[in-house]
Amino acid sequence: MFEQLIVPVSIYTYLSLFITSFLASTVLPMGSEALVVLLIKSDHNFYAVVLLATIGNYLGACTTYYLGLKGRSGVIEKYMSISKKDLEKADRWFTRYGSYALLFTWLPLAGDAITAMGGLLKLDFRIFSFYVFIGKFARYLVLAYIATSI
Repeated sequence: MFEQLIVPVSIYTYLSLFITSFLASTVLPMGSEALVVLLIKSDHNFYAVVLLATIGNYLGACTTYYLGLKGRSGVIEKYMSISKKDLEKADRWFTRYGSYALLFTWLPLAGDAITAMGGLLKLDFRIFSFYVFIGKFARYLVLAYIATSI
């Protein structure tokens, strides 16, 4: 009877990865990279780790995009640790690189500003999703691959 009630620890581990990755791209100034490396080094499923981290981080970015889309730059600056200076920098990135700037949403500090700016500029969500997902997937894939090598 108790065997049916016990959930494998790995489910909580993967849930923690998802939540950490989500929060890392929204309200908390934190990263998920250390957890990804730890899980890969602990022989967790390589593809599950990469995919869950990517999806969580992508969905967190969608939250930031939505706040920007609704014109909530004051909320973004106040609660998301994104300064006006970072938003101006992200605006310059969009001016220079266009939608391709979204490939760099994984960068520390600047990435959240780029994501928010995508919403503030009211970029098409399909274009936003494509570039952000690809950029975040590439980041976690490279990170996980490096973790297997060290």
